[in-house]
Amino acid sequence: MANIGLVVAEANAQLVVDRIKQAEAMGIPAVWMTIGGASGGDVLTTYAAAAVVTKRILMGTAIVPNMPRHPIIMAQQANAINSLAPGRFRLGIGPSHKAIIENTFGYTFDKPLSRLGEYISIVSTLLSEGDVQFDGEFYNAHTKITNPAKTTIMASALRTASFEFCGARGIAALSWVCPANYLRDIAMPAIKRGAEKAGHGTTPPLIAHVPVCLSEDPEEVRAAVREQMGHYPKSPFYAQMFTDAGFPEASEGVWSDAMVDATVIWGNEEQIQAKMKEWLSYGFGELMAHPVIVGPERETALQATMEVIATAAQQQG
Repeated sequence: MANIGLVVAEANAQLVVDRIKQAEAMGIPAVWMTIGGASGGDVLTTYAAAAVVTKRILMGTAIVPNMPRHPIIMAQQANAINSLAPGRFRLGIGPSHKAIIENTFGYTFDKPLSRLGEYISIVSTLLSEGDVQFDGEFYNAHTKITNPAKTTIMASALRTASFEFCGARGIAALSWVCPANYLRDIAMPAIKRGAEKAGHGTTPPLIAHVPVCLSEDPEEVRAAVREQMGHYPKSPFYAQMFTDAGFPEASEGVWSDAMVDATVIWGNEEQIQAKMKEWLSYGFGELMAHPVIVGPERETALQATMEVIATAAQQQG
């Protein structure tokens, strides 16, 4: 099992595959990738390529938007990757955001959790049983696949309802750009409530996304976050999440110093590793460490950050 993984983002598929190979060689136990619109390339195709040139590293999506792909197609792709890298692929699915779904793909973004529930039912049934016969409000699916590979399925979560959804479904919740106190005090209790209402004996884990910046200069860190992640407070969903976390200034659409300090792990190597240990002590099942780069030499800064993440993962393993 992984405890700390690396979020990978590169300009093209070959660079991503090279980075995943490097992460494995460094002892990082897991990598994560996300899909926003269409500009970043296809994560599932890239993971298929990475699967055949790696041996141990776990590969997870956080997340693949469900609306642009029929669930049968998603299950086929996941099954193919798992046949190339048995037990190493983890499928995180989510509704994405209204602007992306409607402006990029032209779909109507309505009842996202209800749609996601049907979607996960189809994908999980097909990958666990190899046969699905489903007629719902949003999806129909009638097919069989040969040699299904049971795949770990997770879902994105940002507000209370989505965390409760994950608890009720018995699947891990994937956060993104959330302060630690919000995840500890609001998200985790919501997952537990959902699990209890559904009668589950255990509560599924929360896998926490955390930006990581290797710098001891607070102004440098905050400037980098505002440059590289500045769009999040502009999103109404994220702004409301930050407000719920105790940062009403998020309504202004910018990162305050307090928001950065609550959301981003930064400092020198020892400080970052200690802070990661602290986050894990809150009960999070795993961390998705997302490098925030400072300075003009991106590759040098990224290499140093990856080394810190690798050491932290080995310390916690």
